[in-house]
Amino acid sequence: MLKFDFSIRTRDGQKIESLLIGGIDQQDAERKLNQMYRYCEILRCESKDGGVKQSDSTSVEDILSLISK
Repeated sequence: MLKFDFSIRTRDGQKIESLLIGGIDQQDAERKLNQMYRYCEILRCESKDGGVKQSDSTSVEDILSLISK
């Protein structure tokens, strides 16, 4: 799951600078944002991927290598 850093303006005019929301893609993150802040204006959106992808499962070898360190 990727994380996206949003800068928004709420419908009341309040500006929120850094709002991190996770999503499968940018469209999914925007959908979640609109559920929390209805009628907000998105000023900026940046992906916070960092190039590191976590695996969903951990092998026994990975766990043993962590323990042995």
